[in-house]
Amino acid sequence: MTLRVTLALALAGIGSSASIAAQAPLYMPRSVKAAYQAGTRSPDGTPGPAYWQNRASYRMTIDLAPTDRMVRGTEEISYHNASPDTLRSLVIKLFLNNHKAGAPRNTGVGPAYLTDGIRIDRFTVNGTAARWGSDDGVFTSRTVRLPTPLLPGDSVRLGFDWHVELARQSNREGMLGDGALFLAYFYPRVAVYDDAYGWDTMDFTDSQEFYSDFNDYDVTIRVPRNFVVWGTGTLREPETVLQQAPLARYLASFTSDTVVRVADAGDVTAGRITRQDSLLAWRFTGTGIPDVAFGVSNHYTWDAGSVVVDARSGRRASVQAAYVDSATDFRHMITFAGDALTWFSRQWPGVPYPYEKTTVFQGVADMEYPMMVNDNSFPDTSFARFVAAHEIAHTWFPFYMGINETRHAFMDEGWATALEYLFNTATMGRERADGLFRQFRVNGWIRDPSPLQDLPIMTPADMLKGAAYGNNAYGKPALGYLALKDLLGDATFTRALQGYIERWHGKHPLPWDFFNSVNDLAGQDLDWFWRSWFFEPNYIDLAVETVRDRAVTIRNLGGMPAPFDLVVTRRDGTTTTVHQTSAVWRDTPAVTSVMVPGDAAIRSVRLEGGIWMDADPSNNAWEAPR
Repeated sequence: MTLRVTLALALAGIGSSASIAAQAPLYMPRSVKAAYQAGTRSPDGTPGPAYWQNRASYRMTIDLAPTDRMVRGTEEISYHNASPDTLRSLVIKLFLNNHKAGAPRNTGVGPAYLTDGIRIDRFTVNGTAARWGSDDGVFTSRTVRLPTPLLPGDSVRLGFDWHVELARQSNREGMLGDGALFLAYFYPRVAVYDDAYGWDTMDFTDSQEFYSDFNDYDVTIRVPRNFVVWGTGTLREPETVLQQAPLARYLASFTSDTVVRVADAGDVTAGRITRQDSLLAWRFTGTGIPDVAFGVSNHYTWDAGSVVVDARSGRRASVQAAYVDSATDFRHMITFAGDALTWFSRQWPGVPYPYEKTTVFQGVADMEYPMMVNDNSFPDTSFARFVAAHEIAHTWFPFYMGINETRHAFMDEGWATALEYLFNTATMGRERADGLFRQFRVNGWIRDPSPLQDLPIMTPADMLKGAAYGNNAYGKPALGYLALKDLLGDATFTRALQGYIERWHGKHPLPWDFFNSVNDLAGQDLDWFWRSWFFEPNYIDLAVETVRDRAVTIRNLGGMPAPFDLVVTRRDGTTTTVHQTSAVWRDTPAVTSVMVPGDAAIRSVRLEGGIWMDADPSNNAWEAPR
């Protein structure tokens, strides 16, 4: 509805904001509308009858000499075009080119961050040498013209030889001091081509994250003896890289309820863990996963255990930790990570952990990867558990769900933040969980009146940076998801969330697929909720306006339909707390009246938002005249 029409209706006195909102569908970009019209997505929130997605298989051999920072790789990609479109070009992602001088970045970097990026030494198409061209001026996306168009239903084979020098100082990958590194985003890959946006050509700016197809991987990492490799996927033929005693401990850990010390630092450095061939090949495979990452060290302690993640089948998942022995919080990491896997699998989202293992590797990123977490060490063990839980929650969002994190960060970071809060509440107690959530997820947004803080959550995340990105990706959507849980109640919320996951895991859901799916599964039209929380420039600011007899009038000055508690104290000293879900704003989004039970005269009232912090708490209380 145009501003002119909205003003005309308001001046004419016809149509409240609620009725206007009810008439308008949720905003949808033209390219997303076209996908729905083409039948790849359905209005009920399910994948459409014409849904498709492309995929690839990657076979790589990587040579690492950790002391000189150089990575050399050979790669063969088989890319299948399941789309109805003829592809005359492919887009290749080269994420580590964000280390090149001049690369577009949202963060400042120093000399230790900069490298020459990924250098392509060989490029073939279907076994024939093809022109790659200069790597100068190429950053994280490159369009490559195919010699022959790739028809619908056909596949193409790509070959790469490449090398890249790891950065001495980085945020998500690179060197971790002498004898340790974390390898991520290191290989050329085909970008996602989807039904809504076409080719993903968005730059990696070191703040927004990633978007990946579901692929098959077969990766061999060749390193010198006494270097241990942890990574995404199944470690094949571990007996070819591990000596007999550590191999036995490693295999026993897969069914152990207690922590198994596979190797301590002294064993590794003394040559008692890996086989003593001069070069060892660690091979990992995985099917239907979005990415791979690897941690390497010649001096890390290695702990392992397992937990039951599927109570119905009894299926276990391995839990591993690799760390410097002085990192005392990591000595508890098998318990921390195992508790998170168990809780997320059985409570919320309540979908069994979909992979065979997770490894928490000590690094500097506090970052998630499929089956891997790269975390700092923290002196506060409860905070270490908090961080690990958040990163493990990302298994479901974005990895299991195939989310476009770059453009719709709230679909994964927001959920990981909400799940982190629910896990913390269960393990730390409400008071501690609320305090951490307010401190790290809400306070920076709600206390900052800058207009950048109130951009709608639906603002494409690839256009945001700094606090505007962080708030829209993490705290604000998490508050919205938790308000949804409060609104629907646990049973309906669980049914809707698990139904959405069942429909879209292994696929690429968009925000409208989520909104429509929850509407369908909850049996409610929640567009009023989605519009106010995700599409409008709202914030949380409630005010007590009037108190008359038993009626308390509350005005929503910020526009967010946040839940709240109304704490009423009567002249006889009794206190009553009345909870209101977001439903109180459904029909009257600007103002609502709450009826308070009881007959004694009201002495005072106050609003308490809990984690839904108020931008201006000065108008949140009322006292009767004395």
